[in-house]
Amino acid sequence: MRTILKCAFAAMLISSAAALRGAPRPTVADLNQVSAASLTSPDLTRMEEVVRSYVSEKKFMGCVLVVRGNNVLLNKGYGFANLEWDIPNSPSAKFRLGSITKQFTAASILLLEERGKLKVDDPVKKYMPDAPAAWDKITLFNLLTHTSGIPSFTGFPDYASQEPFSTTPEQLVARFRDKPLDFQPGDKMSYSNSGYVLLGYLIEKISGESYEKFVQENIFTPLGMKDSGYDSNSAIILHRSAGYAPGPNGPINAGFINMTVPLSAGALYSTTEDLLRWEQGFFGGKVLSPSSLQKMTTPFKNDYAFGLQVHTVNGRKLIDHGGGIEGFNTMLAYYPEEKLAVIVLGNLNGLAPQEIASKLAAVVHGEKVVMPSEHKEITVSPKLFNGYIGRYQLAPDFVLTITREDDHLFAQATGQPKFQIFPESDRDYFLKVVDAQITFVTDGNDKASELILHQGGQDQHAKRIEGEPPPPKEHKEIAVDPKVFIGYVGSYQLAPNFILTITREDDHLFAQATGQPKFQIFPESDRDYFLKVIDAQITFVTDGNGRATELILHQGGVDQHAKRIE
Repeated sequence: MRTILKCAFAAMLISSAAALRGAPRPTVADLNQVSAASLTSPDLTRMEEVVRSYVSEKKFMGCVLVVRGNNVLLNKGYGFANLEWDIPNSPSAKFRLGSITKQFTAASILLLEERGKLKVDDPVKKYMPDAPAAWDKITLFNLLTHTSGIPSFTGFPDYASQEPFSTTPEQLVARFRDKPLDFQPGDKMSYSNSGYVLLGYLIEKISGESYEKFVQENIFTPLGMKDSGYDSNSAIILHRSAGYAPGPNGPINAGFINMTVPLSAGALYSTTEDLLRWEQGFFGGKVLSPSSLQKMTTPFKNDYAFGLQVHTVNGRKLIDHGGGIEGFNTMLAYYPEEKLAVIVLGNLNGLAPQEIASKLAAVVHGEKVVMPSEHKEITVSPKLFNGYIGRYQLAPDFVLTITREDDHLFAQATGQPKFQIFPESDRDYFLKVVDAQITFVTDGNDKASELILHQGGQDQHAKRIEGEPPPPKEHKEIAVDPKVFIGYVGSYQLAPNFILTITREDDHLFAQATGQPKFQIFPESDRDYFLKVIDAQITFVTDGNGRATELILHQGGVDQHAKRIE
């Protein structure tokens, strides 16, 4: 789902089943007895510093497990499983996984294929004869690789309003089955929760069992994952962590989602230790046949395989996937050459789990890791800035613009605020609002031909582009009666973990997105407002009493509806 005002530049977000049935609970490295060598390792000290930096900045609560081979490097809980009762997180805490669920869904499809129940190249219509004509060419493979063209229902304008209500797999599929495709199947890759919900629906039709039962009996129980399951809003689940979201004055209770909604796209829960059992079982030959494992871990488009991302980071193969759902963000990463598993489960919404996992892996690999608080600003000649000013293309529709104001340098990404960047060498700069750094690559005349954005453990090159950007649409501020602001003040949900809060200060109105700065918004009519720091506008939709029931955010050619939340 699209988020806005985002202070992050990289927006781009085995054995057969028969043998599995009788397998005993697999042995897992004793997670409570770390070897003496790891206890005294300087790596462990640095890893602890990495996690603690996010905890101290109130950006992370959760559990972290890092294992290389059978050597446990870090296995701890941080912050609280329940803030209201002061109950700390521990390795036994259970977390909603969000989209990490997708790899279990993909493995379930391959288990059914091994049993002769389906083929991943089969068209969806083979198992769903009443599917719309637009789906004629969509295969299970397309669903698994996000190349079906089916739009993601979590991006629909009415999604937030439907989150609290119980639903069925059939009703979920009905939400998107008659929507036009975003593109022809196989032409592109576009992340779609609809595709993975549809896979869960098909698993139930083909197996004759509920998705919950199939995953439990065919994956969790054989692998000894006793602390994993399908989450429920009503069941008592021991050691389940509560989910939180960032608020203006600290964490707040996360918004509600009925767990029948995410289904096979994001409804499972687990622990760090159970996910290690999954990684060891999956890559150790206890879940799928070698050919199925190869199929599941072979990327198709955009480094995406079946429920997994498969890519190369700093010369090392990485197989990973993250997750995000109300109150929880997660990351499960595996480096197969070293049998290195990095598992970070958080119960405070934000980017921390992904960033922590990347940094912890870098520490294990012996790479230098600099935390945001450790970047040291130095003084450089402002004359250097003249060679850096310009526009650099990070992606087809994503440009980073470098500007100079007096003796300061600024960076502004497409559709985002402008932020100052600070020198730590003549060519290396860092941001203070987000963990990102920029290196300018110069020619013999000190003019930058490209820049490199360092963020999230990846280096993204952006070539300089010439020419002036198209001018933004001009907006005219007008005077309105400040009394109308009273009906607009409140919180509006743009996405499951992303709230836009409208506040009033004297005769001025402000907007603040989750975890981001507060910006004044200016009226161009009683209901239409615009921001000056970025190209974005807000329209308030009111009832008969002038009270806003929702707002519409206009940004980047997209209109995003956000319902008021009480």
